[in-house]
Amino acid sequence: MLRAMDSAVAGLRAHQSKLDVIGHNIANVNTVGFKSQSYTFKEAMYQTSSASTGGTATAAGSNAAQYGYGSLTGSISMDMTASTPSYVGGFNASIDAAGFFMVSPKNSDVANDDTLKANADMSYTRVGAFSIDSNGYIVDSNNNFVYGFQPDNPVGTTMTYDYATLKPLRIPAADHSFTGKAAISSEIEINKLGVITASIEIPDPKDATKVITETVTLGKVAIATFQNPEGLTKEGGYYYSTNPNDNAGDMAAGEPGSGNAPTLMTGFLEGSNVDMAKEFSELITAQRGFQANTKIITVSDEILNELVNMKR
Repeated sequence: MLRAMDSAVAGLRAHQSKLDVIGHNIANVNTVGFKSQSYTFKEAMYQTSSASTGGTATAAGSNAAQYGYGSLTGSISMDMTASTPSYVGGFNASIDAAGFFMVSPKNSDVANDDTLKANADMSYTRVGAFSIDSNGYIVDSNNNFVYGFQPDNPVGTTMTYDYATLKPLRIPAADHSFTGKAAISSEIEINKLGVITASIEIPDPKDATKVITETVTLGKVAIATFQNPEGLTKEGGYYYSTNPNDNAGDMAAGEPGSGNAPTLMTGFLEGSNVDMAKEFSELITAQRGFQANTKIITVSDEILNELVNMKR
């Protein structure tokens, strides 16, 4: 078998993988929070015909002679560049820099310390499409609990928060004269510092036959930041995951607008960062590369055919 055919087959596989990445990017051009991926090639293994030798006083040196075997997948990397946010209104928020909202399908308190990254149930997302469920919990569009910091007194004028523990955010419970199913009398709101407030209707403590409206603070959403966000693993559905052994580096969970945590853009959702012009130009070059490798296979087949037909 000709080496050229082996190289061309390897090249076809590599270019098909690049087309798969490009196709996935283009398919998600309108997916909120989507981060595009880029593909690079690398050379395949070599067969050395003659090794490189150094020259001496009586003989000249020679360079190595090697046969290559095509190309392979070099890397598939994420572009975590923030995209243009779109205003949609309602109970939505976009992160105005690097960072992620923290969500989980499990309802449990989580310590905000160095062990946080080891929590396999926690997922990270750039999409702040929030709503409130029948039990008063803040959830995302896939009904995952949204985590943040709860205030010590939800109706006080001066708010203090428990930053040592991450909790699913919820309408304050019965110990504040509210129930988890208190009726919301006005649209729930979130500000640029991640503080979520709502006006709720509750029984009048002085007259149980009446209801009163009171503004309560549900808490602050937490923002997770990583040393290397490109080291996160995509999980589908605009979610990312991490573990102690990956390349995302150290992470920290903080309140929006403090330390390294960015502020929020309320009423916005982040769009896809796919660059259509770049993707279609990459598509053309990948198509031509694929086409060129098929030509090598065709020529190799013709050469083999000539060899087979030498004896007639």
